[in-house]
Amino acid sequence: MTRDDALRQLSRIGREQAFGRHVGSDRLIQAGLDALIAEVESPSLAMLAGLLRSEQPEAPALFEQVLEELGLLFRPPADPRAAKWAMAYWIAGQIADGTLAPATGTHLIWADVAYDLGYPEELQSLVSCALNLDEWEESWGVSVEELNREAVEAAKQFLSKKPTAETGS
Repeated sequence: MTRDDALRQLSRIGREQAFGRHVGSDRLIQAGLDALIAEVESPSLAMLAGLLRSEQPEAPALFEQVLEELGLLFRPPADPRAAKWAMAYWIAGQIADGTLAPATGTHLIWADVAYDLGYPEELQSLVSCALNLDEWEESWGVSVEELNREAVEAAKQFLSKKPTAETGS
């Protein structure tokens, strides 16, 4: 893992947490260890990476401290709707750049974002992709790879219409 890969991993996990996803202490400690091995420098990183099993409850606070020291700490918008839109753009970005499987990403947008926003038109193509990928059967005459490509394209289209005021970044 390169230094840039380690920083991206730390940032991604930080966003997951910021958007309310549970991230286990073991994963936080492993990300810290990966970053340390990749020569990322932060005053608290070695403490995070060196936590013992009995010290795992300290991992979330240390992880947040590491993110702050590296300038990677992300706070979603305080407004719940704006936070959901920020989450949708973040997930779509991961689908578009290939860091998140299209089926997983579109499902997250469908279940964790679109529902809470009342299924807005802007998310309809991503929700449709989620449903198609979730219910796909070989008898449909279209490959799952094609449905994945459609999901990536839908994510790119959604991102291309991103208003700057709703990004939350």
